[in-house]
Amino acid sequence: MPNRYTAITKQEGDWWIGWVEEFPGVNCQERSEKELLDSLRTTLREALQFNREEAIKAASPDFTEVELVMI
Repeated sequence: MPNRYTAITKQEGDWWIGWVEEFPGVNCQERSEKELLDSLRTTLREALQFNREEAIKAASPDFTEVELVMI
């Protein structure tokens, strides 16, 4: 099952701005709504990967990964 996140978007003049509700710091600004959503997806993907790498680095060499499922 894919992870799901919520994009908060709005148009301000000629620009579209947006944030990912569940992930502070992931925000973008683009000229169209489609470009904005694409940028938010890319930025979120990069932020998740960066955080994962940092967590593994901080916990190394002995760590365990446990999947958390939110119900």
